[in-house]
Amino acid sequence: MFSKSKINDPSAKPSDDASASPAPATAPSSGSASKPDFTSSAPRPKAPPSTLSTDLTITGNLKTTGDIQVEGNVEGDIRAHLLTVGETAVIKGEIVADDIVVNGRVIGRVRGLKVRLTSTARVEGDIIHKTIAIESGAHFEGSVQRQDDPLNTGAPKKGAAPAPAPASSEAPKA
Repeated sequence: MFSKSKINDPSAKPSDDASASPAPATAPSSGSASKPDFTSSAPRPKAPPSTLSTDLTITGNLKTTGDIQVEGNVEGDIRAHLLTVGETAVIKGEIVADDIVVNGRVIGRVRGLKVRLTSTARVEGDIIHKTIAIESGAHFEGSVQRQDDPLNTGAPKKGAAPAPAPASSEAPKA
């Protein structure tokens, strides 16, 4: 059922088995024939988060598919995979991420699959989430709404009935 690969076997000769299917080609290496080339199929290591330090102020929107750690000030919207708001950070704008950890201050809407407000968090704005955790000591002013897909910013929730028209809810006048 399983057989030893002859690609990396130094004792194997090219004419050992003429009926075998041809071996897949490997990229030439610099002197070592026993190292296969895994660069195209191996998963890449995860990049470290981008860090915005305490002395940095950004005016404008940030968008990445990676992770961001904010320690400084941002005036604009942020979209990321994982967003960590440091204790010294102040963000004025909407933040949208799969995973959000707030240790500092956010003034604006927060949208995330997982939202966590630590004991040092100060949030002034609405939170739309799938799961939320609020530690004792966190300061929060706004509304909290659970949605199955909080990252979808445009369309209303699936299956939601439109609000009834005001005229249809009034009783007929006599």
